[in-house]
Amino acid sequence: MTNLEIAWVFREIADLLELAEDNPFKVRAYRKAAKAVFHLSREVAELWREGSLLEVPGIGKNLAAKVEELLQTGQCSFLERLKETVPPGLRDILTIPGIGAKSVRTIHQVLGITTLSELELAAKDKKIRHLPGMGSKTELAILRGIDMLKSHQGAALLGIALPLAEQVVGDLRVLPEVERAEITGSVRRSKEMVGDVDILVASSQPAVVMQVFAKHPQVKEVLAQGTDRTRAITWLGLQLDLLVVPPGSFGSAWHHRTGSSQHNRRLQERAQGMGLKLNERGLFSKEDGEGLPVGGEEDIYQRLGLAFVPPELREDRGELEAAANGELPHLVSMADIRGDLHMHTNWSDGVNTLPEMVEAARRRGYEYIAVTDHSRSLSIANGLSLERLVEQRGVINRLNENMEDFRVLAGVEVDILADGRLDYPDEVLELMDLVIASVHTGFRMDGERMTARVEQAVKNPHVDILAHPTGRILGRRNAYEIDLERIMELAASTGTWLEINASPDRLDLDDMHVRTAKDMGIPIAINTDAHDVVRLAEMRYGVLTGRRGWLEKGDVVNTWSLEEVMRRMR
Repeated sequence: MTNLEIAWVFREIADLLELAEDNPFKVRAYRKAAKAVFHLSREVAELWREGSLLEVPGIGKNLAAKVEELLQTGQCSFLERLKETVPPGLRDILTIPGIGAKSVRTIHQVLGITTLSELELAAKDKKIRHLPGMGSKTELAILRGIDMLKSHQGAALLGIALPLAEQVVGDLRVLPEVERAEITGSVRRSKEMVGDVDILVASSQPAVVMQVFAKHPQVKEVLAQGTDRTRAITWLGLQLDLLVVPPGSFGSAWHHRTGSSQHNRRLQERAQGMGLKLNERGLFSKEDGEGLPVGGEEDIYQRLGLAFVPPELREDRGELEAAANGELPHLVSMADIRGDLHMHTNWSDGVNTLPEMVEAARRRGYEYIAVTDHSRSLSIANGLSLERLVEQRGVINRLNENMEDFRVLAGVEVDILADGRLDYPDEVLELMDLVIASVHTGFRMDGERMTARVEQAVKNPHVDILAHPTGRILGRRNAYEIDLERIMELAASTGTWLEINASPDRLDLDDMHVRTAKDMGIPIAINTDAHDVVRLAEMRYGVLTGRRGWLEKGDVVNTWSLEEVMRRMR
């Protein structure tokens, strides 16, 4: 067995021990051993033959014996016995992305849940959000995961597919036989929903790579396997496609398999006009079939007289014309983000305290955040009464007094009521540092009424940001009927900012509307709408959507300094 496979076994043992409420020190020991084996520069099998297994950090006599058993038999009897002690349903729940062993144990202990069907019922009854360390976003993630497990349709959020792809690629990179491994396809282009996960590996030993890949913990079944490619299905029903190519062909194959097909076709047409032929094997002269040196993707674009086109733009939406004319945007990046202007604490329906959210944001290197808990009418989210809103403002003021290098803006996410009025009167809103307006109820209005409802909020001089403007939840709720072009024209005239809600369940605005807003000169705020400290990391999905919408640093509100944000607020 390879180091990677042994590390996978130790990780699974740690998860099952945690589910079984075993000694936490034992759980940590297996996690430490898994990490140590994963990062070893030499194969464990070599160390075992030399009798030096105990020199590996975290490997004592007990774990060394299990390593020896794995190397000799390919199995671990302790793991097999452990599987029999944990209800199978709990192991099924572990396959849901973002639901770790600790959360599964809490769900089992508090609610007595042992099956996916019981978990689905509890999530629909909104019981999960009240458990320690969880919330409404965890509930939504659970329902999303169960839908995928039941449907096996394979369509997945970028927020599910990208971490999965990164995990598999990261695992493959530690194999000695792998010279390079990268994500390709629609995941690399950062599409909001993807049908499968494409992975490309450079190796001169494809059989070894595919053999290990087939044993990955995420792989439920191998659907097809050839000499250089494997197609598998994960436990969630998402398809994984692995292609192994010779190292010298990697650059061309990576470009071709990233796509999109329309982008590739346009490039091939350009190559033909220059007397060349472009395909996944490389760039060739049509006259004599001789290959041109292609070390990487940049070489392909350069030889075709183009600037390098970032993967997110490869959708045949004018990017080749821009590349030919030197007009490609300098896309916004995560390094440009200086703050987050939409998040929730346990004052409303968030999980973490206000100081915990502040500290998490500071650890991310931010300079400012806005705390925007829900307004009073959203009782299901524990919306803030006027008294509690004032009380929270006082807490924020005291926090700011003790920080010199960070600022918390006292904000609120105010509901746009059915008649277009806002949930607080103007004299309250004018006291806030930042006001976000959004629709949370009455989604079935006809388009004219909904548009007029939102227009009334955008016209309010105290509203700074219109949040998740179409109200969609990907795969679970369609956008409500609204004339978004009318809303954007109004926002452009009033100076109201529009949001990319970075939650991978929303990504609202989508990339096409983002580009329209950019062309209209409307500033975009990329916000997480985080309800706990972990989901502050979802900022990257909003940034990726912004990149697909051709956003540059200056287009994005929260790349500005705090002084600039405050100056340009309505």
